[in-house]
This record gives sequence, C-alpha cells and structure tokens, in this order.
Amino acid sequence: MPWSRNELEDAFANFQKTVSECVATGDWSGFADMFTEDVHYVEHAFGTLRGREEVRRWVVRTMSSFPGSHMTKFPPTWYMVDEERGWIVCEINNPMDDPGDGSVHEAANITILHYAGDNLWKYEEDAYNPMNFFKTAKNWCRAAEAAGTLPDVAREWMAKTGSK
Repeated sequence: MPWSRNELEDAFANFQKTVSECVATGDWSGFADMFTEDVHYVEHAFGTLRGREEVRRWVVRTMSSFPGSHMTKFPPTWYMVDEERGWIVCEINNPMDDPGDGSVHEAANITILHYAGDNLWKYEEDAYNPMNFFKTAKNWCRAAEAAGTLPDVAREWMAKTGSK
C-alpha cells in the first residue's frame, strides 16, 4: 500500500522521538511498542527476532548492559523515504558518552524500516559490521580507563571479551 510522504516522515519523526525518550529514561520497553505484534526484526549481530515481545526482551537486555547503556543518542545522519513501498532507509550514528577525556567514540549502522500504518513498523533491519562496534567500545574503555572513569560494567565487559 502506498503511503504519503508526510505520513512516513511523521512516523519516522515519532520513531526518533521514542528512541530519544528511551535514552533519556533508560527504559527501552517503549521501543518495542513502535512495532506490530508480528514484527520481523533482523539484527545482524543478534539474529532475527519475531514478534513485539521478543524485540522488547532483546532491546531491554541489550540497551541496559554495556556498551549499549553508554550510547547517548541515535541520530540519523541521512535518510531516504520510499513512499511506494512504505520504507525508510537511514544511517544511524551510535555515539557513546564522553569517557572523561572529551574524545568521541561512535559507530554507525544502516537501518531499514517498513511501515505498517498507524505509527507502527512491521519490519526493521539493522545492518552493520559488529567489529566496528566492538572496536568502538574497546577504544572507549581504554580512554575511560586512562581518564580514571571506567565503570565496573565496562571493566567486566573488557574482561569477558578479552579486550584488555
């Protein structure tokens, strides 16, 4: 079904607003509410998730643990609207908070969203190189350690992943 550009733009603006609210509150449960009950969510590092509740469990777990818990915002650097298909395709930047020395640590992914109507998405795919995110988190940890601000959760992540 073709969607109007305005509806797709508004739905994408709502998507961004909801993500910002999740970051601000630390509660990622609302992220899942932007999807249909039968959403198909492809996450290249974590696999394919089926259904809103599976997305909810994954996003709450992922974004409440390191390194997701230290990502401060998720701004799109660009996006395209395909009105005929009801798709938004964008690049999302994933900056981490300041490790204490003012350095910037970020990685990007490509996100593909398929619109279902009524401000809901029926499909999301996040495509990226997991090694870029791993390297970003590792470099962030090293900078935080040097600045004397490395939190225990990041120290535990480093030990668990052999990043020391």
